[in-house]
Amino acid sequence: MASESLLLDEASPFSQLLTPARYKCFWGGRGSAKSWTVAEALVLIADSCSVRVLCAREFQNSIADSVHRLLCDQIERLGLAHRFTVTDKSILHKATGSEFIFKGLHRNIREIKSLEGIDIAWVEEAQSVTKNSWEILIPTIRKEGSEIWATFNPDEEDDPTYQRFVVHTPPDAIVHKVNFSDNPYFPDVLERERQYYLELIETAPDDAAREQAQADYDHVWEGMTRRRIGSAIIKRWRIADFDIPKDVRWLHGADWGFANDPTALIRFFVHNQRLYIDSEAFGHGVEIDDTPALFDSIDTARDWPIKADSARPETISYMKRQGFNISAADKWPGSVEDGIAHLNGFKEIIIRPRCKHIAREARLYSYKVDKVTGEILPIIVDAHNHGWDAVRYGLDKYIKGKGRPMRVSKQTLNKAGR
Repeated sequence: MASESLLLDEASPFSQLLTPARYKCFWGGRGSAKSWTVAEALVLIADSCSVRVLCAREFQNSIADSVHRLLCDQIERLGLAHRFTVTDKSILHKATGSEFIFKGLHRNIREIKSLEGIDIAWVEEAQSVTKNSWEILIPTIRKEGSEIWATFNPDEEDDPTYQRFVVHTPPDAIVHKVNFSDNPYFPDVLERERQYYLELIETAPDDAAREQAQADYDHVWEGMTRRRIGSAIIKRWRIADFDIPKDVRWLHGADWGFANDPTALIRFFVHNQRLYIDSEAFGHGVEIDDTPALFDSIDTARDWPIKADSARPETISYMKRQGFNISAADKWPGSVEDGIAHLNGFKEIIIRPRCKHIAREARLYSYKVDKVTGEILPIIVDAHNHGWDAVRYGLDKYIKGKGRPMRVSKQTLNKAGR
């Protein structure tokens, strides 16, 4: 095998390209060598056995729009040009009979449906593939042992490909996020571009421009979905380590998982008008019997009060019986909006680097954006909010709002003659 290959590096996620699986998905930022390494793997597989490979993307107006050139480059680099026959429309192996076919999904629906005997379907730039195209392609690739490979740089959070493979990963899938940091052969020309993006952050004229520059960097180089800064709900936050005050008053908030949503417990404290998020426990599909163990991953969970989502009184009751000092947080009309206003009232929110889930939510929790006009709507998207809901519950007695029910003592009522 030629030098500069990640396929034989056991520490590289790309080494799993040679492991059988129905789905293989490699996604992330620029310069990660996703397409380059997938092309190398397919050329080597075609050279070793007979396979029929479909190379697809949503739109392909000509062969120049395909990965044809990339595969040819890998054939040359690997010294295998004498073993392949390359035409304008296909690539054939002279000895194994392997074949590469190139199609655009959007305009070739009938052709895609009629394809037979595909061993591997590689979908490049898969962020553009529609839900309808996936629903046609996947059952078409039905040969025993067949595989579907997808490579893409994510765009919007609700894109069908991102949802299908990253958010709701199917069974028998190898899914890896890969960035420039996973590529030891990251070229100098791209490193200069990356440094330029970093300079834009450092030299931004104001906080809004700096935040947008950071979001752009995260999208291009860290493989995060695109963020519209104006639509972000959590405004002033950053990731950093911090010291814990000796007289710390720990706050704990819990949100219960429903269906695909996670159960979350967040530990934090307030100091000098700042909110410090110190620890998190997230779990998907957590059974009620396993919830105490999840909470016990935060060592103060049994020692301090926990405020939890009131939507699951039976779960709160169960956790009380397991020894947790837990109670339901109040809810009232507008409590979500009041809680968000309270969060954004802090001078800043500091999140420990280990709290990766809630940091991701801070980037993605947003108001709805009109896809036609780009206008930000006064509608909170009910997603990427489980950790932040837990924080709101933990701040239960601190949040004030015009819709919050008043709590009046019996003595006050008696004095008022009621």
